[in-house]
Amino acid sequence: MQRVPAIISRNMAFVSQVRMVGERGSGAGKGGGGGGTIRDAGGSFGKMEAAHEDQYFYNQQKEQLEKLRDGLHDEISFHEEQIKRHQEAINRHKNRIQDMHK
Repeated sequence: MQRVPAIISRNMAFVSQVRMVGERGSGAGKGGGGGGTIRDAGGSFGKMEAAHEDQYFYNQQKEQLEKLRDGLHDEISFHEEQIKRHQEAINRHKNRIQDMHK
């Protein structure tokens, strides 16, 4: 008989946790609070503010990825140029060696 109350209390704790979770921007204490006064109020404006915030961070991340991609392209170009210069130097040295053997 001791096990039944333990199972019930564990299930009640799970149900109470589920009730606390809500959409972002749906108001303080409903899973979306703590983001600012508009979001604390909840409702349509809170949800809209959460959507704007998501869009801002999405754009920031997109911009950072573009900069990273551009930087990598620049590095690739630099290394390809270095390879070209090194290959030219190798060919010059080979030609000098051949000239020495003549």
